[in-house]
Amino acid sequence: MMMSELSSSEVKSRLRQTGLTIRTGPFSFRIISAIDSVADGLRLLYPNYPLVDNQEFVDFTVTLAPSGGLRRWWRPQVKLIYDGEHPFTALPIDHAFPLLEWAMNWCISTQAHHYLTLHAAVMERNGCAVIMPAPPGSGKSTLCAGLVNRGWRLLSDELTLISLEDGLIAPLGRPISLKNQSLEVIRKFVPGAVLNQVTHDTSKGSVSHMKAPAAHVERIEDRARPRWVIFPKYVPDTRAELTPRSKANSMLELGRNSFNYTLLGLTGFELLADVIGSSDCYDFRYSQLDEAVSVFDRLAERARI
Repeated sequence: MMMSELSSSEVKSRLRQTGLTIRTGPFSFRIISAIDSVADGLRLLYPNYPLVDNQEFVDFTVTLAPSGGLRRWWRPQVKLIYDGEHPFTALPIDHAFPLLEWAMNWCISTQAHHYLTLHAAVMERNGCAVIMPAPPGSGKSTLCAGLVNRGWRLLSDELTLISLEDGLIAPLGRPISLKNQSLEVIRKFVPGAVLNQVTHDTSKGSVSHMKAPAAHVERIEDRARPRWVIFPKYVPDTRAELTPRSKANSMLELGRNSFNYTLLGLTGFELLADVIGSSDCYDFRYSQLDEAVSVFDRLAERARI
């Protein structure tokens, strides 16, 4: 069963009772919440994702609950409960859906150690994946959103999951997180983009999430092999340009962008070395998405020759 097969009332009912379990990539999440914005966000952004029977094994169970006491009436808040603990500070109630997305990323990045996990966007073209690690404000997610609406397949905008067994990248295919000026940029670049309501005054500013293309979600089982490691940076009024980068420096920086590289020890080191060894490494500066897409398309075409 897909999320789209449930009515709004059915989604809310399941969330309030035993929970709604969604499969996204290799993970299943049981979500429990009585907050309407959580249900509305899931119905809008996750209609093409399969639901898992609650009797089956579930990787993670997260609960988003309104704070009790006076907070129920005065500046209501939402708290995340995971495994009986409260890993995050309570947030304003209208932050509930972004908190769910952040919590899902947190669950994977802190516990899924059968993957080398990188804080990086990752897309695929012709079976080849481009890994894009970058700090906040670099334009990484904006570039990712632009590319996946111009022929590149979304694997993830936040977490690159590299299998310890074969070095292939497993897709997550979840909605793309956008913030601040990126929201208007993507609305203009992708007129038909489906975005959730904007949440203001978060720790990241104004935040929304863009629905992943349905065709990409349908290929959620199709993994890809690393081919490029590109460090993007938005620079106003600059031409889109790739600059070759040394593999040694790229490996150091990619290690810094990993959640569990040191935890995995020698296994993590060897896998990261394999990724860098089989990838072309670049710095990338851009200001216009059309130019950026053209550069990436030429890169993909050269890889086919």
